[in-house]
Amino acid sequence: MGVIEDYGSTLLLLTVLFGFFMAWGVGANDVANAMGTSVGAKAITLKQAILIAIVFEFAGAYLAGGEVTSTIRKGIIDPEALSSEPELLVYGMMASLLAAGIWLLIATAFGWPVSTTHSIVGAIVGFASVGISVDAVNWGKVANIVSSWIVSPVLAGSLSFFIYMSVRKFVFDTADPFASARRAVPVYIFMVGFVIGMVTMVKGLKHVGLELSFQQAIFYSLGMASIVCVLGAFGVSRIKRVADSAGHDLVNIERLFGVLMIFTACSMAFAHGSNDVANAIGPLAAVNSIISSGGEVVQTAAMPSWILFLGGSGIVAGLALYGYRVMRTIGTHITELTPSSGFAAELAAATTVVLASGYSLPVSTTHTLVGGVLGVGLARGIAALNLRVVGTIFVSWLVTLPAGAGLAIVFFYIFKAIFS
Repeated sequence: MGVIEDYGSTLLLLTVLFGFFMAWGVGANDVANAMGTSVGAKAITLKQAILIAIVFEFAGAYLAGGEVTSTIRKGIIDPEALSSEPELLVYGMMASLLAAGIWLLIATAFGWPVSTTHSIVGAIVGFASVGISVDAVNWGKVANIVSSWIVSPVLAGSLSFFIYMSVRKFVFDTADPFASARRAVPVYIFMVGFVIGMVTMVKGLKHVGLELSFQQAIFYSLGMASIVCVLGAFGVSRIKRVADSAGHDLVNIERLFGVLMIFTACSMAFAHGSNDVANAIGPLAAVNSIISSGGEVVQTAAMPSWILFLGGSGIVAGLALYGYRVMRTIGTHITELTPSSGFAAELAAATTVVLASGYSLPVSTTHTLVGGVLGVGLARGIAALNLRVVGTIFVSWLVTLPAGAGLAIVFFYIFKAIFS
């Protein structure tokens, strides 16, 4: 216990700095995914995307980030293995935050959209397996997380392909696209309302004591979607054809899908803030709990409001200062997006998150959004994709876990040598 008593304040201060740095990386890399499709499709400007994300990400992180969090992200380490040497967990959490933050900074500098969850998980696995014991790691959990590399993009890509093809078939490839849009758009409005309801209930509000089963969430979301659909249908019916030009009709139709994109992006930003803020502040909450309790290691820890505020502020700062790089990759470098194709990608990504929650599958929002963009690109033909960029993104995904692990091992031994 000597280390905790002698250096507790210093260790906590360093962890606060590293936690903010990690939250900054989450904002710069991960948040940009949610807004990149909207910016790339020109549904909103870069400044508007940053303002929207600031509001909804911070609201999700601070208001719905949770009063209690798992001290060890995704349950990949057994706390009992550290009960006799709590300082090792402190070193490990510090090392993990610093390692994941550095990797996210590097990835963002190159415009690579990587998973912040995989970054922190890789870091924790690295320090735990080398610094403590290989047996301390729940390798089954790690295998599930690795499986999401395939599940997330394939599912989202398949959904976005079929959603976009349906838009083309039932709207754009008809004799009168404007009239077809007035019939079809209320259906898409219903889908958006349902998915937004589900994302908000099963992901965005799960940390604030909203004890709803998946079936109950479906019931309430259907009700919400029905109301939104009726209102949307009324609004669409009031849109009049102002010109006989087919080109003018198409512009108006794309604007409708652009509005839908904004709603979907706001929902994803809120859900993302409430969930992925834990990647940055979960380890900080663990260290704060250990130090304030004098060395007791527990599975869950209280989440003080100042830690939630720190996480939300870090996310906002990262997005505003550096998020444009990954936004550019998602929005313009993979394939050319229009509001209708961007809408299909975002709706598919949100639907994938909902389906994964229903079946307890670990998925990455980064991978689902990239998969969604790939799906709409494939709907226009393989030539519509920038395969060099796609290949670079896939390589960055493969490197994320080992990069986080390697950096965390180095920092773990540095902190251990300094404080022990």
